[in-house]
Amino acid sequence: MDHGGHGMNMDLPPFTLARGLEFTGDLFFLVACLLGLGLYAWGVVRLRRRGDPWPVGRTVSWVIGVLTVALVMCTALNEYGMVLFSVHMVQHMVISMLSPILLLLGAPVTLTLRALPAAGRGRKGPRELLVALLHSRYMRVISHPAFTIPLFIASLYALYFTPLFDLLMRSQAGHIAMMVHFLATGLVFFWPIMGVDPGPHRPGYVMRMLELFAGMPFHAFFGIALMMASQPMVDTYANPPASLGVDALSDQTAAGGIAWAFSEIPSVVVLIALVFQWYVSDQRQSRRQDRRAERDGDQELAAYNAYLASLQARGGR
Repeated sequence: MDHGGHGMNMDLPPFTLARGLEFTGDLFFLVACLLGLGLYAWGVVRLRRRGDPWPVGRTVSWVIGVLTVALVMCTALNEYGMVLFSVHMVQHMVISMLSPILLLLGAPVTLTLRALPAAGRGRKGPRELLVALLHSRYMRVISHPAFTIPLFIASLYALYFTPLFDLLMRSQAGHIAMMVHFLATGLVFFWPIMGVDPGPHRPGYVMRMLELFAGMPFHAFFGIALMMASQPMVDTYANPPASLGVDALSDQTAAGGIAWAFSEIPSVVVLIALVFQWYVSDQRQSRRQDRRAERDGDQELAAYNAYLASLQARGGR
């Protein structure tokens, strides 16, 4: 049976964590990760040379986010993920739910807007084109919860419970396209919720939390469906290589458990980030109100002093 057409050895040794983390350097994702790190570093260096600060936390978040993608796509995890449902599910959960959150906390759009030079008057450069894209109808549609939540859910059910998954797993290009889709779906889903970068859809904090929790239960249900199934539900993983000593149904149950448990991780991470953002926003607003009150108080005091001075001037006549 062809497990993905990657031309890899079907006699894989039994899976261990050390073996799974061996670097293999899948070319597509290796180049993408190096490019992501390089361009981000260029933006940060450009800001620093200009004397503009850039939060270290954002840089750390971006780097860790890129490394999580490399971890599941440029190591032997990717090879085992072609024949073991449980390993594939780890890849899927990380690249669709953990990596996007970390990447978005790195605020790449904000960095790009600040690092790119503005074109001259009447001209359009990369910065102006990016601003136009952010304000486009296309972005309003793909960042709206009526689009992001169904897409997030459909990426699970429409893929694994139809022949589409097996079709994509037959070729390296199909497998790469599927993983890119998982990453893109995660970015689109969490982008308006995280609210770090500018975007057309920016609901309040309570609404963001509701958007987050609207999608998460479906991940749990998906995991439970896999765990309760009495037969393999995906043909690709119906016959694991004998050298692995793995039972297909047990492996599928493990995959379901991973999908079920993993849905909690991003919920907690995003919730912490949202509460922190909410707190910072409130503090900023309080400081603004204090400054306004202080300014208004100074004006009232000046007016009162002027009034007293006018009374004194009148009394001195």
